[in-house]
Amino acid sequence: MMHDFLANNRNDLIARCTAKVAERPKRNATPRQLENGVPMFLEQLQRTLEAEFDGDGDGEKISGASGGDGTALSEMGISAAAHGKQLLDLEYTVDQVVHDYGDLCQAITDLAFERDAPFATDEFRILNRCLDNAIASAVTEFSSQRDTVLAQKQSIDVNEQLGFFMHELRNSLNTAKLAAAALETGNLSISGATGSVLKRSHEAMRILIDRSLVEVRAKSEQAAQSAIFSLADFINEAAEAAGLEANKQECVFIVAPVDTLLRINANRALLLGALANLLQNAFKFTRHHTEVTLTAYGHADRVFIDVQDHCGGLPPGNAEKMFVPFTQRGDDKTGLGLGLTIARQSITADGGFLTVKDAPGSGCTFSINLPRYSPQS
Repeated sequence: MMHDFLANNRNDLIARCTAKVAERPKRNATPRQLENGVPMFLEQLQRTLEAEFDGDGDGEKISGASGGDGTALSEMGISAAAHGKQLLDLEYTVDQVVHDYGDLCQAITDLAFERDAPFATDEFRILNRCLDNAIASAVTEFSSQRDTVLAQKQSIDVNEQLGFFMHELRNSLNTAKLAAAALETGNLSISGATGSVLKRSHEAMRILIDRSLVEVRAKSEQAAQSAIFSLADFINEAAEAAGLEANKQECVFIVAPVDTLLRINANRALLLGALANLLQNAFKFTRHHTEVTLTAYGHADRVFIDVQDHCGGLPPGNAEKMFVPFTQRGDDKTGLGLGLTIARQSITADGGFLTVKDAPGSGCTFSINLPRYSPQS
């Protein structure tokens, strides 16, 4: 009888299935991965055959009816669905799920031929029914879980992308508002430094909106444009806008002199946005009437831009968590928790690094590390 054959050759069948799976490219299955698949299926198949042979009518409760009717309510259907979900967690494909069960059927057939084991036609019919129902359940659950995961990931990606856009747009708008207020209260000329900040903020908003429209139309990001520019001029431009925010937050803003010979090759707009996010973060969390310092310098073949605040330091283990999207610290929840994430992504895109050094009881220093431009490079 087939159920006796399965019981007597259980370990051999599992070993053969594992070997067949290992032979397939990109599968790399392990006994652990098959733990809730082939062994469980074998045990249920054996019990189904025993129930059918005894004629007690419980076979379909275990393996499901022919044609798949009621498979979801059968024991085999439920366990096969669980196996399908496990395979998804292990990043398998639909065809690999099907092959798992096909390997078992092949292993049973091959071993039966080698051992010259005679099986009745009804036994093969039950075997095929079990395989059909198990494969259907596993593939259905696998596909359902995969679609759910993909939908969730797409929703998260869209939400994060929209959050990035709104965060950057709000930053530029806030700078423009501060510049406009300064022009009005100080009766300043629009052609002066504060007027230039206002104009650049408007231009930044225009670029953001235009880039977003291109992304909507083309469904792809616009390629970043790099340029060679003076580090000193770049720092001065960032400092002009940051000074307005510093006055609003009632903190001292110190900008260290920069070597006028230093050059970098990067996407200026993205890098300026990244530095603006770091400065706004510093102004937001530094203690009132303390200092925020902006320092830029060269060392060997690298350029460093440091933003140091006096926030009092970070809780243990919180340094890297600050770069996770939508993560906020402190009591001030006015932002989206995206500034540091955007800053790191922009800097990484230009071949740089963004790190943070914590000084407990004092504050933090965020450091941008970029390749230094050299005419010989």
